[in-house]
Amino acid sequence: MQIIISNSSKEPIYEQITKQIKSSILTGKLQEGMSLPSIRQLAKDLQISVITTKRAYEELEKAGFIYSIVGKGSFVAEQNLEVIKEKKLKVIEEQLSAVITNSREIGLSLNDLQELLKFLYEE
Repeated sequence: MQIIISNSSKEPIYEQITKQIKSSILTGKLQEGMSLPSIRQLAKDLQISVITTKRAYEELEKAGFIYSIVGKGSFVAEQNLEVIKEKKLKVIEEQLSAVITNSREIGLSLNDLQELLKFLYEE
């Protein structure tokens, strides 16, 4: 499992770890039942605090992406990818509704908005 930490990012390190592991699970790179590195090993590999990796694993466990067994480690939890995709789609719809509202408030045309979205998507 490869995790890349950016020290120049405004995003906290634990969130960078969490996002990358979630992404690996959702894309199938990490499959159900696969073991994750121990909290200490991941901290050592990334040269960061154990507290930071512990927080990332706790966030992943709260969100249902992983589970931990005392003395054995952390593992990828069973995922219902359709449910996860549906939840993400709902979030996207809510965010796009806010974008549309803001665009209308400043008089941005649908064409201009589509061009902006296309530009950002392809970036």
